[in-house]
Amino acid sequence: MADTVGRSVIGARRRQVAEAFGGSRSGTRHPLVAVAMVLPMAVLLSIAFGGWEAVVTQASSVVGMLGR
Repeated sequence: MADTVGRSVIGARRRQVAEAFGGSRSGTRHPLVAVAMVLPMAVLLSIAFGGWEAVVTQASSVVGMLGR
């Protein structure tokens, strides 16, 4: 009995943490949310390493994929 209660408490806590961070059990995310998460790091890396052309190329590829 105690083992079952412990597991249910742990499962409830995991669900609470996932909900607090906006996670879902299916693991899917809206593409615009993914872009908003990646964009600041992409800009930072492009400035740090001077790869702005590569970032523009990749961004245009992503936009093309989102359009499909």
